[in-house]
Amino acid sequence: MLIGIVDDKLYLRNSLKEKLASVENDIKVVIEASDGTEFLKLIKTTSPQPDVVLMDIEMHELNGIETVQRAAPVYPSVKFIMLTVFDDDDRIFNAIKAGAHGYLLKEETAQNIIDAIYQVHQDEGAPMSPGIARKAWKWLTALPATPAVQNQSAKDQLEPLSEREKEILKCSMEGKEYTQIAAELFLSKHTVRQHMKNIYSKLHVSSKIEALQISLKNKWI
Repeated sequence: MLIGIVDDKLYLRNSLKEKLASVENDIKVVIEASDGTEFLKLIKTTSPQPDVVLMDIEMHELNGIETVQRAAPVYPSVKFIMLTVFDDDDRIFNAIKAGAHGYLLKEETAQNIIDAIYQVHQDEGAPMSPGIARKAWKWLTALPATPAVQNQSAKDQLEPLSEREKEILKCSMEGKEYTQIAAELFLSKHTVRQHMKNIYSKLHVSSKIEALQISLKNKWI
């Protein structure tokens, strides 16, 4: 697994590398940057590119949220996980909207960080620290219940979710990985993955955030 680490403190980057290496030998750091500006410069010439980037938020030249916002559309194969000490609502929600695939606090264990890296790389969840997941869910459920589509013809094209699909979508947005969802709902991991694909297809979306927003706005969950 190829990863990038972006943090403005050298000792924290070194500490994180040691922390991950103590648990997983199959992780190689191919990009290491002290801020968003440096990262955007390095990724242009890095080959192969990282599979996953662990991104701090508060940095001097260009913060992590703005960096993800710029990089995500240009490098769609690279997944971004915010790894930060901040758990305030504004940063969480701005990171999600910018295109972050996960949001973890730096206090997480090495194993949890590694699990999150593999989850986003394999498209098997949107990993979040438990407190972050609760805030994200609260924010999404509080969104105005305006129609998800502008006309009846477009609305008719959206196929309502099954009860099982609704359960899986809720679990996913609580930060649970496919393995956890499978165990909780007494399903196989493959079945959970297939349900998520069906959800995206029915709602014509490509992310869990979009799927949840449409489901909430149409009062399906």
